[in-house]
Amino acid sequence: EYEGDRNSEGQRHGFGKALLPNGDTYEGEYECGLRNGPGTYRFKNGALYTGNYLQNKKHGKGVFFYPDGSKYAGDWVHDQRQGYGEYLYANGDTYTGEWANNRRHGQGTYVYKETGSKYVGCWVNGIQDGPAELIHLNYRFKGRFLNGKPLGRGKFVFDIGCEQHGEYIQPVQEKDEEKEEEEEEEPPLLLEPMWKASEITKLTPWPSSDEE
Repeated sequence: EYEGDRNSEGQRHGFGKALLPNGDTYEGEYECGLRNGPGTYRFKNGALYTGNYLQNKKHGKGVFFYPDGSKYAGDWVHDQRQGYGEYLYANGDTYTGEWANNRRHGQGTYVYKETGSKYVGCWVNGIQDGPAELIHLNYRFKGRFLNGKPLGRGKFVFDIGCEQHGEYIQPVQEKDEEKEEEEEEEPPLLLEPMWKASEITKLTPWPSSDEE
């Protein structure tokens, strides 16, 4: 069902309201039969998008309310979260920063509602990866992350005015001798990186060369 403007060829063109066969509804701008420009799309499952369209795809600025109560407000490119935006998760966590292909990608800040801790730094395909800072209530960790875990040199900075320098080391899984003869190579179990402290100092400036 459609109620609204049409062009001389009879295509939806201008402002209109539509009820789609699947029960979704759209109210907004059309161009030559396609959703184009600002509009509001209500999904039958309770989700809602209000924002810009380009040839039937979410494109430009828009806000999406998901059925689980989460919400994304920001940039879209061809129906994907892409550019800069803020996501409020169902559990109250938030992410504010860069996106690519629907995932957290680039620079961004993730705040954990339960603890108040926040991760400020690099993301690759939705995973914490690269230089970053993990900020807790009265101390923070500054270093690098790989696949969501801290790895390599870094330091803990405590609000009382001191620092603990050291590195996160990836422990190696001990091989089981009896299994070595078996043909199939089992993927090694990834153990949690372990912090190895080297020294405690008073507060020091972070060398700029490490930022690269």
